Parts: sequence; C-alpha cells; structure tokens
Amino acid sequence: MRQSSVTARRVAAASVGLLVAAGAVACGPKDNVGKGAGGDSTPHKGGTLTVLNSDPQTDFDPARLYTSGGGNVPSLVFRTLTTRNRANGAAGAKVVPDLATDTGRPSKNATVWTYTLKSGLKYEDGTPITSADIKYGIERSFAPELSGGAPYLRDWLAGAADYQGPYKGKKGLDAIETPDSRTIVFHLNKPEGEFPYLATQTQFTPVSKAKDTGTKYEEHPISSGPYKVVTNENDGEHLVLERNKYWSPAVDDQRKAYPDKVDVKSGLDSSVINQRLSASQGADSAAVTTDTNLGPAELAKVTGEKELASRVGTGHFGYTNYIAFNPKVKPFDNIKVRQAISYAVDRSSVINAAGGSALAEPATTFLPDQKVFGYTPYDLFPAGATGNAAKARELLKEAGYPNGLTVTLTHDNAQNFKTSPEIATAIQDALKKAGITVELQGLEDNNYSDTVHGVKTEPGFFLTAWGADWPSGGPFLAPIFDGRQIVKDGANFNTAQLDDKSVNDEIDAINKLTDLNAAAERWGALDKKIGAQALTVPLFHPVYKRLVGKDIKNVVISDWTGVLDISQVAVK
Repeated sequence: MRQSSVTARRVAAASVGLLVAAGAVACGPKDNVGKGAGGDSTPHKGGTLTVLNSDPQTDFDPARLYTSGGGNVPSLVFRTLTTRNRANGAAGAKVVPDLATDTGRPSKNATVWTYTLKSGLKYEDGTPITSADIKYGIERSFAPELSGGAPYLRDWLAGAADYQGPYKGKKGLDAIETPDSRTIVFHLNKPEGEFPYLATQTQFTPVSKAKDTGTKYEEHPISSGPYKVVTNENDGEHLVLERNKYWSPAVDDQRKAYPDKVDVKSGLDSSVINQRLSASQGADSAAVTTDTNLGPAELAKVTGEKELASRVGTGHFGYTNYIAFNPKVKPFDNIKVRQAISYAVDRSSVINAAGGSALAEPATTFLPDQKVFGYTPYDLFPAGATGNAAKARELLKEAGYPNGLTVTLTHDNAQNFKTSPEIATAIQDALKKAGITVELQGLEDNNYSDTVHGVKTEPGFFLTAWGADWPSGGPFLAPIFDGRQIVKDGANFNTAQLDDKSVNDEIDAINKLTDLNAAAERWGALDKKIGAQALTVPLFHPVYKRLVGKDIKNVVISDWTGVLDISQVAVK
C-alpha cells in the first residue's frame, strides 16, 4: 500500500512538473496570460488543443490512475462524485460537487457518507450513469491487476482491507450500498471528515460492468466527461480526445470543454517542449503542457522578452522541500544537533540553487503557506536569510561537539532542483560556517528513493520533499508523522519514525471534523507542535512557471494543482 504512495509521489511529480510548487500567498496567472496574440480575448468553442508533454499518460484506466482532484487530462474523460473547483488561486482549492448533487452528507460521526447523483448523467454511448456503476468502478480498483490508484479506500472502507476486486469473486463491497440508481452510501471503519476530497480521485469514476474489459479497458474507457478517447497509442504516448455528444454542461458546471479535439503528444524532451511553445508555430500556437516547467535558464530568456513573458502562467501547489533527520542515527538522536543544523541553513543560497526566487520561496513551516492547509506562521529556529552560524555553534557546544562534527548528507543525483547536488552543495557550504563538515553522498534516482524510504536503509540526514494528495493538512502531516504509518517492510515516509501518542491522537481527533476550516486550524497548530522537535528543516516551496502557446485563452491555475487547468482552456 505504501508502495502505491511512492508511485503517487512520482505520478504527481510528473503531472505537476516534479511538484515544483510553492508558498507565500498563492496566486493564479497574470491577468494577461492566455488572452491570445492580439484580437478577441473571449474564449470560443472549436479548434484543436495540442498538449505537449514529457511523460506519457500511462494506464489510462480510472482504477489505475493516482490523481488529485480528478487529474488534468484524465478529468476530461473521467468524472467523479466530487472534483476541485475550477477557479484561479485559493478559490480553486475547494472541493465541489461533480457527478453528485453536493459534496456528501456525513452521519454517524463522519463514518457514513451519502451521495445523490444528478439527474440526466450519461456515458458516451448514451446509456445512463447509475450509482451501481460508481460502486463497481470502485470495486474494480481493488483488483490486483488494476493496482496503482490511491490506497485510501482499502484503509477507509469498512471490511475492505482484504478485498481483491470483482474478478476473483462475485461478492462486492458491503461497505458501499446503492439503495437506488441515484443514491450511494459509504460505510467507513473510522471517522473521515475529508472524505469529499477523496471522492475526487478517479477511482470514483463510474464504470459499467457490462462494458468493463479488464486490463484492456484503458485502451477505450467509456467516457463520463466532455471528451471520449478515440486514439490511445503506445500506452498513452499519443492520446486523441474528441467530444462526447452525450455530455451536457447542464449537469457539469466545472468543465468548459471549449476545444473540439484534444491531441496529447508525449515522450518529448522538456527543452523541446518549451522551445515549441515559445516559437508557437502552426499547431503549437494552440498548445500547452501539463507536466513541463520552465527551468532557470529558460525563465531568464523568457522574462527578457515581453511577448513571451505575457504567456507565462505562475502557480502554487501544496509542496515542501526539506531536510529529513533520522533520530535513530547518531548524532541526529540529539535534538540540539538537529536544532544547530536548523539554525545554520542558508535559505538564500538554497533558493538560488533551486533556480532563484522566481522558482522557489523560503519555508520555515512544514505545511505549505496556504490557508487551506492550515498554515500557521512560525520560525522556531530563526536562521534569517543567510543562516545563524553563531547560534548553531553554541548549540553544538551544548550537544557535546565544541569542535564541530562531520556528517553525511544523502541526496539524489538527478538534476531536479529540489533534492539534487546543487541543493546539497548549498547546505554543505552553509553548515561549514557553523563548524559542521558535510560529506555528500549522491545516489542515482531509483536507488535514492529506495534507500531513503526504507526503514532499514534510511540515512540519518538527507534531502526529500512531500506533496499532498489534496489541499489539506491531513494528507500532508499524517503520512510523515503518524506513528501508525511507519512501514518497516516497504516504502516508509515517516522518516523520523515518530510514534508520539499525542500526535497520533490529535490526527484522529482532527479527522473526525467535517468543518474543514476548523480542521485546518488544528492542522496548523499540530504542525507547529511537531516542528518544535526539529525532525525536519523546511527549505522552500517551489513555484511553477509554464509557457502556453500564443493562441491559448482562458488560463486558469488553482492552488489545488498549481498548474493550468486543461478543462478551462480555449483555442479560439
């Protein structure tokens, strides 16, 4: 199950450009982004939208996709019970109804959630969408041969832990009831006030049992959204979507569906994608990317050209890059050593290594600095912009290291501007001023991931990052600090291996809240409480900068994803 979360981080990284997300006051695109090159800026229906991507849209089956808010390209085909609000900035971090009439009605202390489907919902073949189809779509996501999606349902649904899907037995999940064709009821084994967020995952997409083709379903999934799949080549390397004539905006107020066709071309080098978007020749003038950011050098070039700069969208996503400590490894078992490193860090040099202030913003809290996460400002070990070497030396002396010490920092060799050699070197230089000699240990990407996420192999001091599956403090703090989520024989994300009863109990208490604003306040307070233990050193929240073609209109960038929402784009 935790291995699925490793996949999740990678899938999310691909879909949101290695999750280079960010911080301070989140914002949408500049006012002039996406208005097209001169002429009428009003979006119109028609034309072909081209999508230029690095990573192919593999496993295009709602059971196998790991998305947040329904994903980007997937949300054009797969509708879910709820979805993200398709709006700029903070307004886009809200959960709203999609197939359902509301975001869910909780009862029995948020252990039961009831949804009613809208009237008039249809598949691409004109057949009606029923609650039984949503139940079946969820059940098939439990099949081992269709694994890859979010693991929460196996944890949350009552009696679902050992369920193996509908292909191995006719009995379905008792935890999901469908008393009539428009009503679906979920029974959970514990209170989950954030169930409406989970219901945005593609596993909540309706699938007709009669049309299910198992592992081949990804070749032609039956659309419940505004577009249907007409081409899927090389496992998502080339996708062509055309209008679903049975979709109606009368029952979908979130997706604009302006283009007649969406042509997704993947497997392209990131530099080629940005070059093509910059040139905007032919079909590329009506092109976007859903997974490729501008790098530091590319951004510098774009910023210097007024026309190109007007086509750059800026976005923020809940993501934090940080130093992780394993307190079971000396000398990091000593809190004063961890505090000393926290004071010694030079965030200005780290941000420069991450591409500069346009691409990264300083972080002193573990939670991203967006209200929806429960962001509560704190700086418990104030290092200033360039580090506090004097305070760090003082703490080292108290820790028993008056002459300093030598430590090893593990990092990824991939040039990703987040856990890469540039960031590690910036930290090495800053800590040297405090009397801490840092030896760098660079690992290749796969080896790095396996090493730092294994309890038995986890180093004492390493670079890592985390992004939430939805905009809330829950999926941000629980996987990293809930002691019950420590995985000893699999992918473990509780890097400090913290098992604090007071933390675990507070996580349970917050999960019972269905008032998400009240929950956010509690997540923020918990973040500060955990932060006092100096188990991590937050470094920065990355920022997305992405180009669009010159004829692209109606660019919407929400704080849920931090990137252009493909469902809102127009090309005419």
